[in-house]
Amino acid sequence: MPNHKSAIKRVRQTTKRNAINKSNQSRLRTQIKKLRAALASGDKTQSTELLTPTISSIDKAVNKGILHKNTAARYKSRLTSHVNDLSQ
Repeated sequence: MPNHKSAIKRVRQTTKRNAINKSNQSRLRTQIKKLRAALASGDKTQSTELLTPTISSIDKAVNKGILHKNTAARYKSRLTSHVNDLSQ
């Protein structure tokens, strides 16, 4: 239990920030799962339509500090190659 005024404020800020980070991470994971489900079903049109918003959400996650830039690059590369393999 915090005793100082600054520590009490820090607890409030941390709680608020954790909720925001969890929301952003959940949004990212949901978007990636949607794309992976479309890939698994073999739906070419839906996969290509979902690729752009998924890459956008990955980039936003990097800007918000949710993902490391190299991890994001790996996700984008793998997902794009899966979509390209499906469209051939």
